[in-house]
Amino acid sequence: MINFKEDKELMPLNHSCAHVMAQAVKHLFPNAKFWVGPVIEEGFYYDMDLGDKVLSEEDIDAISKEMKKIIKDGKRIVRQEITREEALAMFKDDPYKIDLINNMDDDTNITCYTQGDYTDLCRGPHVETVKECKYFKLIKFSGAYWKGDAKNKMLQRIYGVCFKTEEDLNNHLQELEEAKERDHRKIGKDLDIFMTHDLVGKGMPLWLPNGAIVRKQLENYIYEKERKMGYKHVYTPCVGTVDLYKTSGHWDHYQENMFPKMQVDEEEFVLRPMNCPHHMLVYGNDIHSYKELPIRIGEFATDFRYEASGAVKGLERVRCMCQNDAHLFVRPDQIGDEFKKVVSLILDVYHDFGIKNYKFRLSLRDKADKEKYFDDDDMWNEAESKLRSVLNELGVEYFEAIGEAAFYGPKLDVEVKPAVGPEVTLSTCQLDFLLPRRFNLSYIDSNGEKQTPIVLHRAIFGTFDRFTAFILEETKGALPLWLSPTQIKILPVNNEYHLDYATDLYNKLINLDFRTTLDSREEKVGYRMREAVITKTPITLIIGQNEVDNNLVSYRLYGSEETKTVTYDEFVTYITNRIKEYK
Repeated sequence: MINFKEDKELMPLNHSCAHVMAQAVKHLFPNAKFWVGPVIEEGFYYDMDLGDKVLSEEDIDAISKEMKKIIKDGKRIVRQEITREEALAMFKDDPYKIDLINNMDDDTNITCYTQGDYTDLCRGPHVETVKECKYFKLIKFSGAYWKGDAKNKMLQRIYGVCFKTEEDLNNHLQELEEAKERDHRKIGKDLDIFMTHDLVGKGMPLWLPNGAIVRKQLENYIYEKERKMGYKHVYTPCVGTVDLYKTSGHWDHYQENMFPKMQVDEEEFVLRPMNCPHHMLVYGNDIHSYKELPIRIGEFATDFRYEASGAVKGLERVRCMCQNDAHLFVRPDQIGDEFKKVVSLILDVYHDFGIKNYKFRLSLRDKADKEKYFDDDDMWNEAESKLRSVLNELGVEYFEAIGEAAFYGPKLDVEVKPAVGPEVTLSTCQLDFLLPRRFNLSYIDSNGEKQTPIVLHRAIFGTFDRFTAFILEETKGALPLWLSPTQIKILPVNNEYHLDYATDLYNKLINLDFRTTLDSREEKVGYRMREAVITKTPITLIIGQNEVDNNLVSYRLYGSEETKTVTYDEFVTYITNRIKEYK
């Protein structure tokens, strides 16, 4: 999707279109007062005070028609520099503009732009004439508190987009429709994957039974891969003392992203935002020989991070999440091999899920930022050099990003391009020389001396929450057979003649651990089949007289109109193979 705010051509065009929209609103609602109308990543919006008026779809249509009249008239957009006194006089009847002017720095160069009978306070830039705003669309409207403060008055906000050509506009509108179809929040509601409730709190999703199945399958999948690679899994508390995070350094570097501390008896606790301090203590519980390393500690851990209420989004941006987390404690000579294994695991998982559009980002520190990053040049140079050399050895294409490292070390992030929307970071692997020192971790080397291990922090799925959101949007909710909450739905055509056989099939498939439902409602089979399509059930069995008489199974795959008839054993072999292939 286009970022209108960063596009050099579309940014001024959308800025100008926002002014055209405000001019049209002023024509239709002469008493309208205007706050701000910025260009944003998704296009533009304008906040306005329309008194007691609440906008409707009919109003939006009328505003669009008026905008077309203004654009057809083709007035030039004229820039003018004015003094603060002139600005205050010009907008004396608009308290919102007066507030903007009074909050400007004394040395601000104040400008306004005029087109025909409309003048707006603005710093620009804009296009030459309103004619250039011909290809626009008002997308949606909503309420918005003045200055984003719920204590202030509710204003009306209208969103829109503008393009240079009709083709570009139509393509964008088609992308928006595609994004609506793929929105995991809508899919999650339609398929009963998860819900939210204000009584629980923003950013705190509740996984419903169907969602719990999906999540459990993801957990089983990655657990088995990690187990075979020698990971040892643990459970640790989802709280920790403030002292724990002071020891790790997160209290100084990450406190603003944590929930407030809680006083319990004589101790201060916080909901944990990450798991590494707990895993450091797990490692430190025993004395380790160099022969034991690498030690790989994994956990499916619930963490809590403060996200602004406006930023939370379904499962994608949450305040309570479950991480597919692990920490690998290694000797210096093992860094390369262990890092390669993590990258190989990431690529293996992406292959199984059909994820192809991704790139690797080597996130490095900003040397000038002594506040964010632990101040140890030798440590950073060694860590960054290690990661860079391993990536070069692997022949993996990557780009470097200064200032994106964790406070304790550089990291490799995998940025994945979804079907719609901006790139998201799913997997990460971070190299850490610092935390093992802070927790006084050690192992005994071949000479009987204590050495400090190095830690690789890694998450393959990232969080189960975000990964589920990603997969729902990639598949439009048509999950692969192995992951679907219901794998098979059995529909007897006529309960009087076919229900016994259908029930026998159901029991057999359930006993083979296939997630199966029997829909024997007294509804026409066509109605029940349509419902199976709506719920995106991968396989629907239709049981009629032919199947009963000949001990057969007739099935239809989601998205297909073809019905195949096979023996029961052939059907079981088919679905077993599909599940093994993650299809």
